[in-house]
Amino acid sequence: MTEVWTPVTVGNMHLPHRLAMAPMTRSRAKPDGTPGELAPEYYAQRATMGLLISEGTQPSEDGQGYLATPGSYTDAHVAGWRKVADAVHAAGGRLFVQLMHVGRMSHPENTPHHRQPVAPSAIAPGVDMFTLKGMQPIPQPRELSTAEVKKTIADFALAAKRAVEAGADGVEVHGANGYLVHQFLAPNSNHRPDEYGGSMQNRARFAIEVVRAIADAIGPEKTAIRLSPGIPAGGIAEGTDNDDLYRYLAAEFDKLGIAYLHVLYVRSDSLINDIRKAFRKTLIINRPGRQREQVGSDVAAGLADIESLGVMALANPDLVHRLKTGAPFNEVRQALFYAGGGAEGYTDYPVLNPT
Repeated sequence: MTEVWTPVTVGNMHLPHRLAMAPMTRSRAKPDGTPGELAPEYYAQRATMGLLISEGTQPSEDGQGYLATPGSYTDAHVAGWRKVADAVHAAGGRLFVQLMHVGRMSHPENTPHHRQPVAPSAIAPGVDMFTLKGMQPIPQPRELSTAEVKKTIADFALAAKRAVEAGADGVEVHGANGYLVHQFLAPNSNHRPDEYGGSMQNRARFAIEVVRAIADAIGPEKTAIRLSPGIPAGGIAEGTDNDDLYRYLAAEFDKLGIAYLHVLYVRSDSLINDIRKAFRKTLIINRPGRQREQVGSDVAAGLADIESLGVMALANPDLVHRLKTGAPFNEVRQALFYAGGGAEGYTDYPVLNPT
């Protein structure tokens, strides 16, 4: 896996190797959406990963779906993220804040305004969500008007500006895993009659306009997006008949000159090869369940410029050191991924002495 340790330039960032920390929701923000007090330590501990992609961060009140997730639209949010960015930079890392509007993947009890979720169409995902009262069915969302769609695009751009104001090196739009952008892309969740629904180009329009608005606001070199073709999350059903949409998106994002395209991928390599050809900037691939012996394989094959790792980095703040030396990994404490607001399962994973 020697290729993975070669430096790479992404946007205007010079990174020491070709691994990145994947975005992972940790549900430890303050009630107002400000990153928690331990967030700077958590991210700085993992700064040797080079590029850190933050947990999903809502661009508005309507964008929140889960309990205790951070935001990027108030002065308090900016102050909180500034502490995180400063800590990451002091430790030698770079930070992209992932902007995640959950759309219909929400429950009124989990949001500050307790309103009905919003979505491309009034179609419930058919899944349950954790609330303070336990697991509850997600209610049917309200369909966004065309004007509200355009306001949501503006919300993304404002949230991106606020993240950069806080010192982040850029933002990644969460266009994957069944959340709002993905809901616009998938035929079974988007039945709109306007210019944001129907044809492949129309269903792709929201994602493209969000990315373009952010690139206009903060610069394309600080802009990125994550996609997950065929991932059946949050009630999304995409077959290979929707693959041409992702080929189209890759080409459109290439035209915008954004820093990177991040793909969560579980299929055979046919589509990802086409995406690789269409998008000529940095391609990051995340393969769920990637094993230690597989780290670096996509880079070595020329399929990816960077590989993102999630749980490995969560449980091993010194993951780069452990991979280079062959040291054993820490035990993953999955029950603590989202539990509580303290250090346990968050900032207390042991670090080896590099000497």
